[in-house]
Parts: sequence; C-alpha cells; structure tokens
Amino acid sequence: MIEKKILRLFLINKDLHLKYFKYVNLSFLRDNYKLLYRLFFCLEELYKQVSVVDEVTFSAKYLTMYPSPKEAERNEALGQIEAIFKEEITNQEVLVELLEEHRKRSMAGEIAKVAIEVEEGKTTIIELMEAVNKLEHQSIEVDEPKPVEMNLEELYASQIEKEGLRWRVDWLNKSLGSLRKGDFGFVFARPETGKTTFLASEVTYMASQTSGDIIWANNEEQGNKVAIRCYQAALGITTETLFSSRAESQDLFEQCGGGRIKIFDYEDSCHRARIEAILKETNPALIIFDQIDKIKGFKNDRYDLELKAIYQWAREIAKRYAPVIAVCQAGGEAEGKLWLTMDHVDSSKTAKQGEADWILGIGKEQDNTSRFRYFNISKNKLLGDADTLPELRHGSTKVLIKPEVARYEEL
Repeated sequence: MIEKKILRLFLINKDLHLKYFKYVNLSFLRDNYKLLYRLFFCLEELYKQVSVVDEVTFSAKYLTMYPSPKEAERNEALGQIEAIFKEEITNQEVLVELLEEHRKRSMAGEIAKVAIEVEEGKTTIIELMEAVNKLEHQSIEVDEPKPVEMNLEELYASQIEKEGLRWRVDWLNKSLGSLRKGDFGFVFARPETGKTTFLASEVTYMASQTSGDIIWANNEEQGNKVAIRCYQAALGITTETLFSSRAESQDLFEQCGGGRIKIFDYEDSCHRARIEAILKETNPALIIFDQIDKIKGFKNDRYDLELKAIYQWAREIAKRYAPVIAVCQAGGEAEGKLWLTMDHVDSSKTAKQGEADWILGIGKEQDNTSRFRYFNISKNKLLGDADTLPELRHGSTKVLIKPEVARYEEL
C-alpha cells in the first residue's frame, strides 16, 4: 500500500514529512484505513518533540494518544507499527515525485479558490499573483517564514475594509468589530449565565457568512442539546415549533449554513492532538472551544502555567487556521456581579488574559429569574471595522437573553 511506504519515508526523513505531510490524502485514510490514519498523526505529534523516531518511541506515543482497553486492538496497532518500520524503501525518488505532484495539484486548487475570490471581490489580485508565483517556484518550502507585507493599502484592505465574521449582537460589531484569522478571544461567566446560548446565537449567525466549517470542540454539556440550541438560534424558534415541523426546520437550517457547524462531542475530541487532527482534515472558518480549560494534553506542575500553555496553543491555532472563540468560567467572586473584569476570570493570575486579543465578561443579577445580562469588554486588541466606534472598544452594555429561542438581543 503506497500510504504505508509514504509513512515509512516520513519516518526516515523528517524534512520530507514537514514538506509533504499536508498533501497526503488523509480523508481517504480516515474513511478506509483508520489505524493508518492515526499513525500519520501520531508521527506528526512526535515530530513536534523530537527529530528522530524509533519503533519503541513511536509505539509508546501511539498507545498514549489512542489508548484502548482491548488487547486485540493494541496488538493490531503494534503489529502495524512493527511492519512499517521493517518496510524497505527502494523507490524513494518515485515516492517523492508522487508527493510533489500532489503538492502541485493542491496548490493549483488553492489558486483556483483565490481566483474565484478575486472575481467576487473578496480578495486582491496581489494574493492571486503570490499564489501563482509560489506554484512556479517549487524550491519554496512549505510554511516558509515570510515578513509582513508593509503596504498600507493592502493592510487596510485586508484588516479593516474587508470584514471578517460579524456578530449577531450588533453592539459587538461596534465595539470589538468582526473576527478574522489570527484573532483569539474568550467569553467568561458564572455557571448558568448563558455562555453556550451566547455561542449558539453568534455561531449560527456567523455560519451564514462563510463557506468554511465551524469546528466546535464541546466538552461542556451534552452535544445533542447544544445541537438543538443551534437549530433554535439559527431559526429563532422554540423547541416546540422546531420539532412540530422538522422537515421544514431542517431545510431552513441548511439554507442559513447550519450544516457547516460541526460539533465534536466524543471522549477524545478535546485532546489537543485530536483537535489538531480534526482541523487538518476540515476547512475551518471559525473554531470554538467550550470549555477551553478542560482541553487535555498539557501538563505542568503549576495549574496556572498549564492554563497558560493551553491559551498559547489556542492563539497559535487561530493564526494557523481561523479565528478562535473560547469559553471559560468566572470565579466565585463574580457571583451576582453585573460587570465582570479580567480579575474575575477563574483559576488564573494573568496567564489566560495575556494570550487573548479580546475578552468578554457576561454578568447577571443574583436573581436567577432575570433575563438581563451585562456585557463588559475588559480587553480589546482587535482592529475593528469601518463602523467600529472607538468609544465602545472597552464598553459595557445591558442585553436580553431569550433562552426559549437560544438568542441574545440588544435592548
């Protein structure tokens, strides 16, 4: 099988792995050869830590990333690893040529996408020329560092004039502005304030603005309940109305982009390795971490430093793929407070706050029957849009939560 030979080639040569990993047909492996699919990502994780991989290290890493209580499954994986390490590569040049051809085809596809965006006025001709130039000069390595383009017109066009993902609550457009690739921020509040409702309300609005996937790593409440709330928020209807006309509701949900919302709710979905694997296999336009503090795969003797590592990682995810909205808790001192500040963020000194581009606290009254909520922006490093108001950059406002339709509304 050619993919096994490619994996063996990557085990022999880390440089080839770095250059060609993203061009392996992983979708095919995921659907047809799950074990081999996992082995590719196991190697990806190992190469973040070491430069040379042997069979013992690889086997140990795999069992850590994909533990199984079934001895037969473990033995199958270890047998596959042993066989791959015994695989002889006698046609390395042919394999490299094949990978290079896949790389060219992938880049040609990227050029086609950019060309369509130029035609639709979503991007500039300069970006199209850069994509073509990259295909013509094959010596350019993947992920080669590039300096920021110091062209004021281009900076304005990409960071101000060209809007990112806009908010349903328009006050957030006036204060934060839209979200673009590289932006990372988080929402925090006390339990049962309406954090997941806020996500459902805003994410379903953003889904209609993009053709990419909304990747939602959910480790809070049951995923099926979150999905129902997304239906409610997208359509602005109660559960009674939603289920009384299911076929019509499904059609309307698809029409407004709801099908692009991918909620991952299984046990391993909130391990950093699994999240990265999911992101590499999808086309993310927005990434949700609910709750971000529970993401596994980070270890430190001090909990605040472990949290810092999680938030640093989330920032890098935003730079690499798409804007990230995270959710975490407010500490006990925030109970009954209306206007939450950075000091109310739970279990952190400044570790979390320092990594975020924006922070939104949601406060509520002590009375749990109140439908009022209180937005306070305690950090804002976003550039905003043409309609963003400077006086609202660190503003506060009172809003209404409508849990029966899973939406927030301005007063």
